[in-house]
Amino acid sequence: MTRSSLVARLSARFPHLMARDTELAVRLILDAIGDALAEGSRVEVRGFGSFALSYRPPRVGRNPKSGDQVVVPAKHVPHFKAGKELRERVDQLGTLPDGSLGIPPAVNV
Repeated sequence: MTRSSLVARLSARFPHLMARDTELAVRLILDAIGDALAEGSRVEVRGFGSFALSYRPPRVGRNPKSGDQVVVPAKHVPHFKAGKELRERVDQLGTLPDGSLGIPPAVNV
């Protein structure tokens, strides 16, 4: 789902709100999450999940084109961990009454 499709879905669900207001609300929420992570804080949305920062130490990598060694500096990256309610909803998404996933096995060509 893209940001614009989220705005469209929320606008359809709440017709008393103008699309412009819905777009502003979505942008403010996402900006607030980004700002909190940029400050080093953790963001938790109960029933959905939590956003936090993970530290990746410096390492030596390889340039895939030339094979030369490249030093990759340390960095912090955002990490999302799904909450229990979200995991359960996603887990129930594709299950059939017999408990199978209902997804055909992948075929390697």
